[in-house]
Amino acid sequence: MSSIFQLRKARVGVVHIGHAPYWPQFPGLKEELQGYGRIFEDMLGEQEVELVSGGFVDSVESAFAAAARLKGEDLDLLFCFLTTYVTSSSAATVILNAGGVPAVLVALQPLDKLDYSRTTTYMQLANDNICALPEIGGVLRRAGRPAAGMIVGTLRGDERATAQIAAWCRVARATAAFKRATIGYLGHTYEGMYDMNSDPTAFTATFGSHVRMLEMDDLAQRVHAASEQEIQAKLEQIHSVFTIADPFIDPVTRPVAPEHLAWAAKVAVGLDRLVADYGLTGLAYYYKGLDGNAFERIGANMVLGNSLLTGKGVPLSGEADLKTCAAMLIMDRLGAGGSFAELHPCDFADNVVLVGHDGPHNIQISEGRPIIRGLELFHGKAGSGLGVEFSIKTGPVTLLSLSQNEHGRYRMVVTEGESVAGAIPQTGNTNTRCSFGRPVAEFVEQWCAAGPTHHFALGTGHVAAQIASVANIMGIEVCHV
Repeated sequence: MSSIFQLRKARVGVVHIGHAPYWPQFPGLKEELQGYGRIFEDMLGEQEVELVSGGFVDSVESAFAAAARLKGEDLDLLFCFLTTYVTSSSAATVILNAGGVPAVLVALQPLDKLDYSRTTTYMQLANDNICALPEIGGVLRRAGRPAAGMIVGTLRGDERATAQIAAWCRVARATAAFKRATIGYLGHTYEGMYDMNSDPTAFTATFGSHVRMLEMDDLAQRVHAASEQEIQAKLEQIHSVFTIADPFIDPVTRPVAPEHLAWAAKVAVGLDRLVADYGLTGLAYYYKGLDGNAFERIGANMVLGNSLLTGKGVPLSGEADLKTCAAMLIMDRLGAGGSFAELHPCDFADNVVLVGHDGPHNIQISEGRPIIRGLELFHGKAGSGLGVEFSIKTGPVTLLSLSQNEHGRYRMVVTEGESVAGAIPQTGNTNTRCSFGRPVAEFVEQWCAAGPTHHFALGTGHVAAQIASVANIMGIEVCHV
């Protein structure tokens, strides 16, 4: 089963741009600039991406040749490294003919400042990286293909530039995740939740992914086929990750009986098989069942298996929320985790709002070991089973909701805040105390007025800028709250 967790790396291209008229005038300059290009490639090589080099370009002719090479490489992002002043013809020719790949213009100066008393024209040209940025940026915008971004700084020891390079590689991972992806859709949306309803064709048109319609029978068959050896291995995994909790004062909670845990493990094995057999990148699911039948028992006991899969980079979203499944996938590939969540009660005294859900969750961003708690019922749903309870890590957080406007086009609603330490209800659900730098009532009003769905992906870190870059590349409107 390990193959299902081998996540696709982003394919990132790089091309170095120079200016051929300089070479006969300044011997050695070309070789020096090529050396700086190799330093930049080494920086990219430290990221978790597949790197494709288009080489050194210093004329329109060599730009066409580089574009032809890069066009067949199925790139997710292209870094255009400006080594000196270059004409826009060289840079734009590569970018506009490389197959529509989004491009980031990079101008990293070798020296943090010139030694003005000793500066020569050669030295200036070796540090003239930013000179062509406005020219190239303006030409790309006129061509209707504006640069996805720009990075300006120094070539060595520049933490800001290094962080931007890493951030853009994560953006490439997020957009790459939807390429050739299959998102499973199992069952139907929770009755009456109009905001959950989705058009799979519109989803494919926006993200390029296939939405695979699945039946409960597909999952049930794989659950019932689980072997005792597989179930025991899953139980060992569960015990290594979770802490088993006793019932709390909430009468809904109950002891975690061995047979309940074994059944949840069996369902988790079936989920692993479902993901593997259909090559799923993610799964949106909900099925109510009836009168304690097999489908109800399976549907009510998916939270453990879903949380384990979500923690491994295969997001699963409850109540058949296809949009939040996509939001969770984006957050995961940005390195922020992305847990299925909604607004819970406010704590007006402490100026926080509780954020969480009854599942599924991203256990990779849990503050400490997540807890398993037995539940006599799931409020508003059928069946009984096991719940997962935790807060996400304290510190910066980001909320991402994927919604739609009145024309049916997708839009992202995003905000940044803080996860703060403190008590949470012990009800078998996740709950995180979130503060947003303003009165909590004001935040809730502003968030809800922005038109999100009531579910969203809750992740660690402040990644709103990276989300905006993903949205820009995908042609999706983004609203910051």
